Amino acid sequence: MSPASSITSTQVSLGARLFALLIGLVLLALGAYFLYGGYQLMVLGGSLYYLVAGIVLIATAYLLARADVRAGYLYAAFFVATLVWALWESGLQFWPLAARLGMFAVIGLLIGLCLPSLRGASGINRIRPISYGISAVLAVGVIAAFISAFSPIWLVKPSSTPALAADYKPESEPDQWVGFGRTPSGEQFAPYSQINRNNVKDLEVAWTFHTGDITGNGSENQNTPLQIGNILYPCTPTNQVFAVRGDTGEQLWHFDPGVKPDATAHWMRCRSLAYYDVPGLAEDAPGKKRLYVTTGDMRLIALDAATGKPVESFGDKGTVFLATGMGAVIPGFYNPTSGPLLAGENLIIGGWVMDNQSADEPSGVVRAFNATTGAFVWAWDVGRPGQPNPPPEGQSYTRSTPNMWATPSYDPKLNMVYLPTGNGTPDLFGGQRSPETDRVGSSVVAVDATTGEERWTFQLVHHDVWDLDLPSKPVLYEMPDGKGGRTPALIQAGKNGEIYVLDRRNGKPLTAVEERPVPTNGVPGERLSPTQPYSVGMPSFRDDVLTEQTMWGITPIDQLNCRIQFKGLYYVGDYTPPQMQWYLQNPSWYGTTNWGGQAIDKSRDIMIVNDMRVAMKGRLLSREEEIARTKASGKASHSTGGVVPMKETPYGAERGMVQSFLGVPCTTPPFGTMAAVDMKTQKVLWHRSMGTPEQFGPLGMKTHLPIELGMPTLGGATPTASGLVFFSATSDYYLRAVDVATGEVVWKSPLPVGAGSTPLVFMSPEDGRQYIVVTANGARAAPDFGDYIIAFALPKTGR
Repeated sequence: MSPASSITSTQVSLGARLFALLIGLVLLALGAYFLYGGYQLMVLGGSLYYLVAGIVLIATAYLLARADVRAGYLYAAFFVATLVWALWESGLQFWPLAARLGMFAVIGLLIGLCLPSLRGASGINRIRPISYGISAVLAVGVIAAFISAFSPIWLVKPSSTPALAADYKPESEPDQWVGFGRTPSGEQFAPYSQINRNNVKDLEVAWTFHTGDITGNGSENQNTPLQIGNILYPCTPTNQVFAVRGDTGEQLWHFDPGVKPDATAHWMRCRSLAYYDVPGLAEDAPGKKRLYVTTGDMRLIALDAATGKPVESFGDKGTVFLATGMGAVIPGFYNPTSGPLLAGENLIIGGWVMDNQSADEPSGVVRAFNATTGAFVWAWDVGRPGQPNPPPEGQSYTRSTPNMWATPSYDPKLNMVYLPTGNGTPDLFGGQRSPETDRVGSSVVAVDATTGEERWTFQLVHHDVWDLDLPSKPVLYEMPDGKGGRTPALIQAGKNGEIYVLDRRNGKPLTAVEERPVPTNGVPGERLSPTQPYSVGMPSFRDDVLTEQTMWGITPIDQLNCRIQFKGLYYVGDYTPPQMQWYLQNPSWYGTTNWGGQAIDKSRDIMIVNDMRVAMKGRLLSREEEIARTKASGKASHSTGGVVPMKETPYGAERGMVQSFLGVPCTTPPFGTMAAVDMKTQKVLWHRSMGTPEQFGPLGMKTHLPIELGMPTLGGATPTASGLVFFSATSDYYLRAVDVATGEVVWKSPLPVGAGSTPLVFMSPEDGRQYIVVTANGARAAPDFGDYIIAFALPKTGR
């Protein structure tokens, strides 16, 4: 051999040794972490895999540092054992397997590349082709897994094509959007088919409108504009109202109520307005057509829809002051975020009460005011049953009663208003609640629209200490009865992942509900219900009871962190009672479904449900601990997150998300889904992940990767008669069109920021075009904010 050849050989050998040493250092660090974390997990009663893996990885690192070919043999045995273990724990589920095997496959690929150059390899026949062959197989597997990550997670794949309902009558549908959920029934169904699966790809931005209201600080624009003819009426988080031409986006007028965001900016909302065409007035009379907005500083304001000016004849020069009768209210503790509902001649008003501050918070009273005059009509006050009148001078409505922060629904034929209630404050301890509060908390309560008299009550969660308040409107729907007829049904989704279908005439379940035993080992002073109602006749939209094996991570590193967390939390399944130690709650107080609720494709009898699947943790604190934790946290203002005081009770509380150190949820993906349910059979047609971490990923970084993990959602979906469902409420910045029959996303368009709203779909009488309108102010937890209202339509030349 020549000197030159000898030098080259030496350089290659040195390079291989350095490469092996580098891999060995990585394995040494991993092994040390696994050894430490695995020991912690073992002590907590968890899997022994990580402890053993740590020992093997350290041994492999040692052999690599010595450039010993046996490192490859040891690692190969480790990888095969890990594969068997992963299959045993998670079966053939893609994301659980990817989390357990992906990182180790990449390391194995690198070891395979350097193996032929290690000491002891030269005397073994065919080591090079075998080693490189294994590396190639691992490389193909890693690439295939990466490509697969961009595919949806199908919990239920479509297997049948739903037929059009034979008795559906599109001509009976109204042609305007008059309140939250489009109609007082709340189905969110748009009976239009100009935009369909064949031409949706041609959608383009028709116009963009800027409201100028960018609040941030936890405030969100969750508004769906009203649509009356060719005019849209959006509102903003600070309760500003606009009139905008539906075909051009031209502003016609603007009303600013002057809400001071410094007082309530941490929870400003304006989900909807109400609209009323006052009977008996001339068409050109001022205030004939009215809009109603509720404000964060506790006002109800009537506006002339033609001019945007307050209607002088309503209340006190256009305003009813909602603070009347409420007693002492700290600014921001009461806010009618969802807006009013018009029920006949009355406006129904509820309000959000800040969670977990005290056992002496504002009343959750629901009130009715005459839509023409603003005069008080009735109050549904839990603590004063049978007394619809206001409280006497110097007194207030009953404090700390279940509130109604979501939107009610209204049946004009039955003259009933359906109230979705919350729980009595504070949310996480109920030992001091009154029997009246316990009776109607987390319930659907039907009241007479004219008098406020209670007709019936159905409770979804007994003695709720999990903050599983009813988050969305009850949907009123004529449900097939299986005999060729239809039954007047009410569908209520709960944060607990259950969907209850009731006869809205009497509150009796139309699909099976059964009481099941649940844990009752709460803290001293608590009195928990021994059973809870499960809606067994409808599909459930929540994770199964969690286990250590269902904890997830992007890699085995953060998965181990999640497993340790899980084993350190108190958890006994559904309705785990709040404890003085950290406990796990799943479904969480964010719920599975939230305020967007469910929607109905009335032409096909299909219900659309979007949910989120993120576990939370909490613990109750002694008063001394609460004071110390509040001081240590640096918390200087009221809020619903972190440490909460729960004054006037024996306990404070602390809450947070169960997530890894990367800021990624510890539960197995999907973290958010969409599903279609055939209401004729109550069976799931399809169920899939929805949303990607493009703009919100590990450590809050934007991944820019459309990986279909599914993301939490708050806003709702809008089905249309063409069979398309429009949806914009994912954490990534898109408006999507989903095929209701298959669950396939057939089109999506990027948005400048996220949208937490439900899309408005309407036909303009001005130009005959169908428009999809999205309010995009910024999705919750996403980093970007804006003030956009964006309308999409088919090109004018394409009609």
